[in-house]
Amino acid sequence: MLIDWFTVGAQALNFIILVWLLKRFLYKPILGAVDAREKRIAAELADAASRKAEAQKERDAYEHKNAEFDRQRAALLAKATQEADAERQRLLDEARKAADALAAKRREALQSDAANLNQAIRRRAEQEVFAIARQALADLASTSLEECMVDLFARRLRLMDGKAKLDFGEALKAATEPVVVRSAFDLPEAQRSVVTKALKETFAADIPVRFATSPDLVSGIELTASGQKIGWSIADYLASLEQGVGELVQAKGQSEAGPKAEPEPAPKRKAKSASSPKAPKPKAAHS
Repeated sequence: MLIDWFTVGAQALNFIILVWLLKRFLYKPILGAVDAREKRIAAELADAASRKAEAQKERDAYEHKNAEFDRQRAALLAKATQEADAERQRLLDEARKAADALAAKRREALQSDAANLNQAIRRRAEQEVFAIARQALADLASTSLEECMVDLFARRLRLMDGKAKLDFGEALKAATEPVVVRSAFDLPEAQRSVVTKALKETFAADIPVRFATSPDLVSGIELTASGQKIGWSIADYLASLEQGVGELVQAKGQSEAGPKAEPEPAPKRKAKSASSPKAPKPKAAHS
């Protein structure tokens, strides 16, 4: 088989021309379009990556803010719960203290009422007993008994000494009016003479005397001058006894009102019978 080199050369030339034409008018625009498309895709991918990164950044920021918000919410909730518990406990403590104080006040009020009632009963009984005693002694008093009281008073008057006698003597000297001698009954002249003589012997002076009656005196007699008073009566025994009983009742009431308080012991007083021969010495006192 013979090779036609002219044909081969013509076909090779045609192929080269075809390749150049394809490259010149077909491949180059296609490659340019492909390159442009690749660039556009790369740009779009880069933009998408940037947006994705931005979105991820925003998502991270949102998640951080959300976590911070959750943390703050949990802290505020815990704080609010703690404050609510503290306030609840405070209110409960205040309510408990108020209830305890109210109960204590009620107990104190009940104890005070009971103590006041007991003290009132004791005082009423005390008053009734002494009132009955005074009435009985007043009913039993007589003129003859008053005469015995005058003799006893005169004897005690003569036995005065010391500061009591000195003070009463000064009061008698300063007196501008007659001294007053009071008794439950009207003294007869003989008994008045006894008193006047005892005053003269005791104070070595003529002392003007005015006699008067005082129903309040229970079998007794008293002498007053310039604010000074000296006397003796069964009422003195009753007053002393009544004072001692009153102090005892008051101390008992205080011990019941306040169990922890230690009341001072009431002074011991020894009551003496009206008929006892050992009557107390008359003492001068300011009226």
